[in-house]
Amino acid sequence: MNRSPQNRTDVLQDRYGLKTASYLSAGTADLPYEISERLRAARAQAVAMRRIARVQTVRVTAGTSLGSTLTWGSDEGFSLWNRIGSVLPLIALVVGLMTINSLQTDKLVRELAEVDSALLTDDLPPAAFSDPGFVQFLKTTL
Repeated sequence: MNRSPQNRTDVLQDRYGLKTASYLSAGTADLPYEISERLRAARAQAVAMRRIARVQTVRVTAGTSLGSTLTWGSDEGFSLWNRIGSVLPLIALVVGLMTINSLQTDKLVRELAEVDSALLTDDLPPAAFSDPGFVQFLKTTL
């Protein structure tokens, strides 16, 4: 059930109209025929104008609410090129994120390779590699 503010406003207007019509109808019993006939014609005119205004409002609302997200599955003027154009930014975003991830991974691998090559080319005694403090130093610097 759609409970939008526009629907609620329409319901409240209709209720107000019905209450007003009932109050006016209650007082017409004492009026002469000519006056009551003019009031009936004016009431019919007002109701006809209200129906026209409601139809125009619906047309404007339906016309402005159509967007690419609402018409994705329908073929009402949404060609193949429009669909490709709306999906293209999403593809560019995914490719960009994958490129950034790849560059960050390469940077991390290069940094680790530099540390490993520095350790392997440095003059360290073999006993330094078995030292627990040296292992702890390597864990904290990486």
